[in-house]
Amino acid sequence: MGKIEFHATTICAVRRPNGDICIGGDGQVTMGETTIMKNNAKKVKKIYGDRVLTGFAGSVADAFSLTDKFEKKLEEHSGNLKRAAVGLAQIWRSDKGARSLEALMIVMDRDDLLVISGNGEVIVPDMDVVAIGSGGNFAYSAARALYDNTELDAESIVRKSLEIASSICVYTNDHISVEKL
Repeated sequence: MGKIEFHATTICAVRRPNGDICIGGDGQVTMGETTIMKNNAKKVKKIYGDRVLTGFAGSVADAFSLTDKFEKKLEEHSGNLKRAAVGLAQIWRSDKGARSLEALMIVMDRDDLLVISGNGEVIVPDMDVVAIGSGGNFAYSAARALYDNTELDAESIVRKSLEIASSICVYTNDHISVEKL
């Protein structure tokens, strides 16, 4: 019998030039190709004294482990998001136990928006819009269109983009949770 996969989510993050930032995610956790295990999981949160927003897609348990490791790196680097992200990526790439963790993370504060991958990459997106996970491409497309063509605030863009993704992607639902600074 093969490995049972948990498809865990769509995450979307937006930062407006005025410092308005928001991250959101849907609540669905799907086991395999056919079973919804949970409808209202929360996959976004504030960390580091409510100054950093995180969201994850992939294995739920792995993502919690990575979020804890990331918060420790933030402490180690006095809240410097980029240095903490590089520190986490180095652990992820080099530690035998961490290498098997399967997740993607978005981390953001008022200055930076980053994607940290399981390959040990820290990606600085070209735009102040990013989305990951099963419905990430759908949410990203919607967020880009709303970001470029409206004056909507970050939270409105995140919510609407996730609603659109949930209407297209079978691994994304409309139980949306958001965190903002």
